[in-house]
Amino acid sequence: MLDVLVIGAGPAGSAAAALLARAGCSVRVIERARFPRAHVGESLLPCCVPVLERLGIDTREDLRKDGAEFRDEASGDSVRFRFAEGFPGSPPHAWQVDRPSFDARLAERARAAGAELSFASSVRSVAFEPDRVRATLANGERVEARYLVDASGQATFLARRQRSLAPCYAFGRAAVYAQFRGLAPAVREELEETGNIIILLRPAGWAWVIPLSGGVVSVGFVTRERLREDAFAAGMTDSPLLQRLARGAERGPLRRVGDFSYANLRPYGTRYACVGDAACFLDPVFSSGVSLALLGAEGLAERLAPALAEGREGDPALLAGLADRLDKAYATFANFIHRFYSTGLVRNLFFAPDPDPELRRGIIGVLSGDLWRDGNRFQEMLLQPGRRGFSWPPPPPASRLAEAEGMP
Repeated sequence: MLDVLVIGAGPAGSAAAALLARAGCSVRVIERARFPRAHVGESLLPCCVPVLERLGIDTREDLRKDGAEFRDEASGDSVRFRFAEGFPGSPPHAWQVDRPSFDARLAERARAAGAELSFASSVRSVAFEPDRVRATLANGERVEARYLVDASGQATFLARRQRSLAPCYAFGRAAVYAQFRGLAPAVREELEETGNIIILLRPAGWAWVIPLSGGVVSVGFVTRERLREDAFAAGMTDSPLLQRLARGAERGPLRRVGDFSYANLRPYGTRYACVGDAACFLDPVFSSGVSLALLGAEGLAERLAPALAEGREGDPALLAGLADRLDKAYATFANFIHRFYSTGLVRNLFFAPDPDPELRRGIIGVLSGDLWRDGNRFQEMLLQPGRRGFSWPPPPPASRLAEAEGMP
């Protein structure tokens, strides 16, 4: 019998598998896709840099990211936040990563640590018993483990079976994106000078510009409305900046993602835990997803490995402390996103002609993922009870709560 069965080899699953295997646990990862594979989420935050270093991820092929820029082309307003101007002790940079390569490197670290990885495979069902978890794969194979880690991403394997997903419809609803290759030398130099992500404010949404190494830039459009077929072409036409950056470059295939933002209201329980997008997915405007997934995986491994060694892995509250820690992060970013869409935060605070230095440092702290220190006045403001009817996590439909009763 395995110690741990992990569903999904994305950043959360591979990082958890690598750290658990290093701690002496027997681990098997089941991944339905074949790597490398394209995926959204190319921009990391400084908070995950120590985790990458601990995992031994080679970042030489990634582009250093010094901060974030927000621009409103209609008004001409813009602001730049440098991570190095955040709180003392926070890493002064992050990375922009090519996800196919990045995910493959993480998976290889898991394999090198001793975890077994099975690609093009999937889990069909699981059954929880007092002393183990029994899983049946799509090919009929049966696997037993002492603990199950759901890192299945937006497939949310356990949450869908437990009917514990609570969607949030207040944020972006869908995105369309593509990469441009072969940027003009001057454009490449301009983007690589800082490696900053650029957020463009748009009616009913926003757009991202993420420079990647090798003269590549990722461009995406997020909307709160129904995604039109011509959304990408229309967004490019509307933006002088994007037209200039992409001039003469080759556009790759368009990709679409939808059903943004949800919380899993039961992210842990007896002999299971959900990490990464299987626990929560937020509108990516502040690039929190992959970084919080890596932090969650690290926290999971730190708690689960000793519990397995001591026979405590069946404790239903084993991951309660980690869930509370991540809940603070999710709530911070969710409230930040809500204010981004629904209040004058960007106009009145980001673009303020004479910004409050303390609030500015607090903004950089949140943008860096530096979320667990005292004294961030901006974060404290975000976490105050909402005055506009917004709350996080979102409540589930009553029928879902009723149907979830009795699940493990």
